Amino acid sequence: MASEDVKTGESAVTKIVNLAEEAKLAREGVVKAPNYAIGSICKSLVAGGVAGGVSRTAVAPLERMKILLQVQNPHNIKYNGTIQGLKYIWRTEGFRGLFKGNGTNCARIVPNSAVKFFSYEQASKGILQLYQQQTGNEDAQLTPVLRLGAGACAGIIAMSATYPMDMVRGRITVQTEKSPYQYRGMFHALTTVLRQEGPRALYKGWLPSVIGVVPYVGLNFAVYESLKDWLIKARPFGLVQDSELSVTTRLACGAAAGTIGQTVAYPLDVIRRRMQMTGWHNAASVITGDGRGKAPLEYTGMIDAFRKTVRHEGFGALYKGLVPNSVKVVPSIALAFVSYEMVKDILGVEIRLSD
Repeated sequence: MASEDVKTGESAVTKIVNLAEEAKLAREGVVKAPNYAIGSICKSLVAGGVAGGVSRTAVAPLERMKILLQVQNPHNIKYNGTIQGLKYIWRTEGFRGLFKGNGTNCARIVPNSAVKFFSYEQASKGILQLYQQQTGNEDAQLTPVLRLGAGACAGIIAMSATYPMDMVRGRITVQTEKSPYQYRGMFHALTTVLRQEGPRALYKGWLPSVIGVVPYVGLNFAVYESLKDWLIKARPFGLVQDSELSVTTRLACGAAAGTIGQTVAYPLDVIRRRMQMTGWHNAASVITGDGRGKAPLEYTGMIDAFRKTVRHEGFGALYKGLVPNSVKVVPSIALAFVSYEMVKDILGVEIRLSD
């Protein structure tokens, strides 16, 4: 054990010395500084950003419909279902109404997706190295549980970094032409919330988001990667050729991952949206509508929001908007994973999610 520690220490010192010498030579112009690592990081971030923007824009009408169903007044129903709701938005707000909030959502999801995919790659590498050291097997691969952990870490980092934008995006999405107060855009919404409600308001609903993102993002990555590995190894139904999965097969893997993840975490998403509306001066008109109970919404915390939602509206209220979300999440997650891998291939990034 002692000799191994000495060897490890000597190896680390040697590596540091070599890096220092390379940096010195680069400063002196003797050799060029290695930039492949920075280039790879940038390409990975670009691929993640493109994946997020493409996947969310493709399903923007369903995303807005989901949020409207989550927060609408149970005593003054405007949206009776996905199809009726989309028709109502088209009739009252036109084509642009279907994509209301999508610009803000893309401004949030592009950096969120970029950070999430990049964080997952880095977390996967770190966890795999620790796992190989612990098992003493250099050929060991990530297990589904370890992938779940890496995905959860990536989800928490990405969500926390962009949460204020998600909070105001929710408010912009639910306001209509008849709302008494209009946020003109993301920046205007951010500054207005900050001025009227304080900085803490930008993180309303953060706790259920953190709790929900662990199973949601974690299961997305774990199921997607595990399904790919199983298909490549088992080769069922002739779906694999030359150890590569077709785009259609990868879309199916992504769809399965999205379905499982969103079903488990959906109640927390409903509570998050409702908590984001508290403190908004005009939330009563948006959420409680023209029916009874126009008092401002007040929740003391996540548990209180759960309790009041179930007591006043029943357990089913925790799954409001699940249908459009289910229709949305399958192509959204599938497109995100496939777009990410395709953009990385185009940019020439060699690292794969499962590496």
